[in-house]
Amino acid sequence: MKPAPFAYHRPATVTEAVSMLGEYGEDAKVLAGGQSLVPMLAMRLTHFDNLIDISRLSELNDITLQGNEVRIGAATPHALVGLDDEIADSVPLLTLATPHIGHFQIRSRGTLGGAIAHADPAAEYAAVALALDATIEATSSRGTREIPATEFFTGLWETALASDEILTAVRFPVATGRSGFGIAEFARRHGDFAIAGAAVGIELDEDDRITRCGIGLLGLGSTPLRATPAEEAVIGTPIGGLSAEEIGKLALSELTDIPADLQGSASYRARVGAAMVSRAWTQATTHAEEALNA
Repeated sequence: MKPAPFAYHRPATVTEAVSMLGEYGEDAKVLAGGQSLVPMLAMRLTHFDNLIDISRLSELNDITLQGNEVRIGAATPHALVGLDDEIADSVPLLTLATPHIGHFQIRSRGTLGGAIAHADPAAEYAAVALALDATIEATSSRGTREIPATEFFTGLWETALASDEILTAVRFPVATGRSGFGIAEFARRHGDFAIAGAAVGIELDEDDRITRCGIGLLGLGSTPLRATPAEEAVIGTPIGGLSAEEIGKLALSELTDIPADLQGSASYRARVGAAMVSRAWTQATTHAEEALNA
């Protein structure tokens, strides 16, 4: 199939892009890497009269360290995120997550901002943004506002972005020295969207007790989710205070709307999800222990 006809726009600046978006409103869609949007257009699952291509805006393709945060421009390709030394040192969970995204062709074209703005419940970067309490920058003709990742995902492929706003950057907190990270997911084939998965980040105090825990869940709801019961249970406990299996069970203990589809029933997806949380937790605690012993 081929997409329905549309007008193609390539603005030269972010200011021009948001002006176009404000002009065309609901009849416009931002195009970045196009790895999700283009197939949906081709299969006529969605249609927009105007596509605004921001993929070549250099001001949206940068990675900068700003104090205790790393700011990543929305049009930065997955491949650059995965290879960047600054990100590997400061936000290692992004580096760990990148190889799980599709295939290398997709990682070469897809963008971090596009992946998060698309809000697929099985998206790795969305789960990482939740687990790390990232901040989303949204820009319109009215200016730029900040949206916490925990408030950004509002429904299936829906976000808190207004119709005239563009996601221009995502800011991730820099990891502290006493921290650990892990990600695990299960898919039928490598490169497929995950049936279920988890991204975990923890921080420790001087007594090796957990002071912060973020667990982002993939494929277990209509949006990317946080595993709040498990996060709350581990705060203040020693790094080995709870088993990985217990963490996995706690992570899914309050989920009531796990999807069922051709990939498996809700109960199957829940079992897989708990196992992926356990694996990611084990990776994160091992990582933290290695950091402690370094």
